[in-house]
Amino acid sequence: MGLLILAAAVVITLDVATKVVAVARLEGRQPIPVAGGLVYLQLIRNPGAAFGIATAMTWVLALIAMGVAATIIWFAPRLRSTWWALGLGLVFGGAVGNLADRIFRTPGLLEGRVVDFISVFAPDGRVWPVFNVADSAICVGGALIVLMALLGRDYDGGVRKAGEGGA
Repeated sequence: MGLLILAAAVVITLDVATKVVAVARLEGRQPIPVAGGLVYLQLIRNPGAAFGIATAMTWVLALIAMGVAATIIWFAPRLRSTWWALGLGLVFGGAVGNLADRIFRTPGLLEGRVVDFISVFAPDGRVWPVFNVADSAICVGGALIVLMALLGRDYDGGVRKAGEGGA
Protein backbone atom coordinates (compact mmCIF):
# COMPACT_ATOMS: atom_id res chain seq x y z
CA MET A 1 0.00 0.00 0.00
CA GLY A 2 3.00 2.29 0.49
CA LEU A 3 3.72 2.44 -3.23
CA LEU A 4 0.09 3.30 -3.98
CA ILE A 5 0.23 6.19 -1.51
CA LEU A 6 3.61 7.38 -2.82
CA ALA A 7 2.50 7.27 -6.47
CA ALA A 8 -0.74 9.10 -5.65
CA ALA A 9 1.10 11.76 -3.63
CA VAL A 10 3.61 12.38 -6.43
CA VAL A 11 0.84 12.68 -9.04
CA ILE A 12 -1.27 15.03 -6.90
CA THR A 13 1.75 17.22 -6.08
CA LEU A 14 2.89 17.45 -9.71
CA ASP A 15 -0.65 18.00 -10.95
CA VAL A 16 -1.40 20.84 -8.53
CA ALA A 17 2.00 22.49 -9.05
CA THR A 18 1.82 22.37 -12.85
CA LYS A 19 -1.75 23.70 -12.86
CA VAL A 20 -0.75 26.62 -10.63
CA VAL A 21 2.11 27.47 -12.99
CA ALA A 22 -0.10 27.01 -16.07
CA VAL A 23 -2.76 29.38 -14.75
CA ALA A 24 -0.13 31.95 -13.72
CA ARG A 25 1.89 31.81 -16.95
CA LEU A 26 -0.54 30.84 -19.72
CA GLU A 27 -3.72 32.79 -18.92
CA GLY A 28 -4.65 34.96 -21.91
CA ARG A 29 -1.67 33.86 -24.00
CA GLN A 30 -1.49 32.23 -27.39
CA PRO A 31 -0.37 28.58 -27.46
CA ILE A 32 3.37 28.24 -26.84
CA PRO A 33 5.11 25.69 -29.09
CA VAL A 34 7.60 23.37 -27.38
CA ALA A 35 9.89 20.76 -28.95
CA GLY A 36 9.50 22.20 -32.43
CA GLY A 37 5.70 22.22 -32.26
CA LEU A 38 5.36 18.62 -31.12
CA VAL A 39 3.81 19.96 -27.91
CA TYR A 40 1.94 23.20 -27.22
CA LEU A 41 1.32 24.77 -23.82
CA GLN A 42 -2.11 26.34 -23.79
CA LEU A 43 -4.52 27.03 -20.94
CA ILE A 44 -7.96 25.44 -21.31
CA ARG A 45 -10.61 25.29 -18.59
CA ASN A 46 -12.47 22.08 -19.29
CA PRO A 47 -15.99 21.53 -17.87
CA GLY A 48 -16.22 18.00 -19.27
CA ALA A 49 -14.10 15.00 -20.15
CA ALA A 50 -11.77 14.35 -23.09
CA PHE A 51 -13.03 14.83 -26.65
CA GLY A 52 -15.67 17.34 -25.44
CA ILE A 53 -17.69 14.61 -23.73
CA ALA A 54 -20.15 15.50 -20.94
CA THR A 55 -19.48 19.24 -20.86
CA ALA A 56 -22.82 19.86 -19.15
CA MET A 57 -22.31 17.06 -16.61
CA THR A 58 -19.38 18.32 -14.54
CA TRP A 59 -21.03 17.25 -11.29
CA VAL A 60 -21.48 13.69 -12.64
CA LEU A 61 -17.79 13.53 -13.52
CA ALA A 62 -16.98 14.73 -9.99
CA LEU A 63 -19.14 11.98 -8.50
CA ILE A 64 -17.49 9.38 -10.73
CA ALA A 65 -14.05 10.56 -9.56
CA MET A 66 -15.21 10.27 -5.95
CA GLY A 67 -16.45 6.74 -6.63
CA VAL A 68 -13.17 5.74 -8.27
CA ALA A 69 -11.15 7.16 -5.37
CA ALA A 70 -13.37 5.46 -2.76
CA THR A 71 -13.14 2.12 -4.57
CA ILE A 72 -9.34 2.31 -4.70
CA ILE A 73 -9.20 3.17 -0.98
CA TRP A 74 -11.42 0.17 -0.21
CA PHE A 75 -9.33 -2.07 -2.47
CA ALA A 76 -5.88 -0.88 -1.31
CA PRO A 77 -5.45 -3.14 1.77
CA ARG A 78 -5.93 -6.21 -0.46
CA LEU A 79 -3.07 -5.29 -2.82
CA ARG A 80 0.00 -7.52 -2.84
CA SER A 81 1.24 -6.69 -6.34
CA THR A 82 3.75 -3.87 -6.82
CA TRP A 83 2.52 -3.20 -10.36
CA TRP A 84 -1.14 -3.10 -9.38
CA ALA A 85 -0.27 -0.75 -6.50
CA LEU A 86 1.59 1.55 -8.88
CA GLY A 87 -1.24 1.50 -11.45
CA LEU A 88 -3.95 2.15 -8.87
CA GLY A 89 -1.82 4.86 -7.23
CA LEU A 90 -1.51 6.66 -10.57
CA VAL A 91 -5.26 6.40 -11.22
CA PHE A 92 -6.09 7.54 -7.67
CA GLY A 93 -3.73 10.52 -7.88
CA GLY A 94 -5.13 11.54 -11.25
CA ALA A 95 -8.74 11.20 -10.13
CA VAL A 96 -8.09 13.26 -6.99
CA GLY A 97 -6.12 15.89 -8.94
CA ASN A 98 -8.97 16.53 -11.37
CA LEU A 99 -11.57 16.19 -8.60
CA ALA A 100 -9.86 19.02 -6.71
CA ASP A 101 -10.39 21.27 -9.74
CA ARG A 102 -14.06 20.28 -9.98
CA ILE A 103 -14.55 21.04 -6.27
CA PHE A 104 -12.49 24.21 -5.80
CA ARG A 105 -12.29 26.03 -9.15
CA THR A 106 -14.90 28.34 -10.64
CA PRO A 107 -17.78 28.37 -11.19
CA GLY A 108 -18.25 26.46 -7.93
CA LEU A 109 -18.61 23.27 -5.92
CA LEU A 110 -18.77 20.18 -8.18
CA GLU A 111 -19.05 22.49 -11.20
CA GLY A 112 -15.43 23.64 -11.41
CA ARG A 113 -13.50 23.55 -14.65
CA VAL A 114 -10.43 21.31 -14.86
CA VAL A 115 -7.22 23.10 -15.86
CA ASP A 116 -5.74 21.46 -18.97
CA PHE A 117 -2.63 22.86 -20.62
CA ILE A 118 -0.77 20.27 -22.73
CA SER A 119 -1.69 19.89 -26.41
CA VAL A 120 0.20 17.52 -28.69
CA PHE A 121 0.88 17.87 -32.43
CA ALA A 122 -1.28 21.02 -32.78
CA PRO A 123 -2.73 23.74 -30.56
CA ASP A 124 -6.35 23.82 -29.38
CA GLY A 125 -6.60 20.04 -29.11
CA ARG A 126 -7.14 19.70 -32.85
CA VAL A 127 -5.27 16.37 -33.02
CA TRP A 128 -5.62 15.12 -29.44
CA PRO A 129 -7.54 16.62 -26.51
CA VAL A 130 -5.69 19.13 -24.33
CA PHE A 131 -4.73 17.38 -21.08
CA ASN A 132 -2.84 17.69 -17.78
CA VAL A 133 -0.64 15.63 -15.44
CA ALA A 134 -3.67 14.01 -13.77
CA ASP A 135 -5.05 12.86 -17.13
CA SER A 136 -1.67 11.37 -18.05
CA ALA A 137 -1.46 9.52 -14.74
CA ILE A 138 -4.96 8.09 -15.19
CA CYS A 139 -4.08 6.83 -18.69
CA VAL A 140 -0.71 5.34 -17.71
CA GLY A 141 -2.16 3.78 -14.54
CA GLY A 142 -5.12 2.37 -16.44
CA ALA A 143 -2.85 0.93 -19.14
CA LEU A 144 -0.66 -0.67 -16.47
CA ILE A 145 -3.70 -2.27 -14.81
CA VAL A 146 -4.95 -3.61 -18.15
CA LEU A 147 -1.47 -4.97 -18.95
CA MET A 148 -1.28 -6.76 -15.59
CA ALA A 149 -4.72 -8.28 -16.16
CA LEU A 150 -3.77 -9.42 -19.67
CA LEU A 151 -0.57 -10.98 -18.33
CA GLY A 152 -2.57 -12.84 -15.70
CA ARG A 153 -1.04 -10.91 -12.80
CA ASP A 154 -3.58 -10.58 -10.01
CA TYR A 155 -3.80 -7.69 -7.56
CA ASP A 156 -2.97 -10.13 -4.74
CA GLY A 157 0.39 -10.99 -6.31
CA GLY A 158 -0.79 -14.30 -7.74
CA VAL A 159 -0.41 -15.41 -11.33
CA ARG A 160 -3.31 -16.94 -13.25
CA LYS A 161 -2.51 -19.74 -15.65
CA ALA A 162 -3.83 -19.70 -19.21
CA GLY A 163 -7.43 -20.84 -19.26
CA GLU A 164 -8.19 -19.90 -15.65
CA GLY A 165 -11.24 -17.72 -15.52
CA GLY A 166 -11.39 -14.36 -13.89
CA ALA A 167 -15.01 -13.71 -14.66
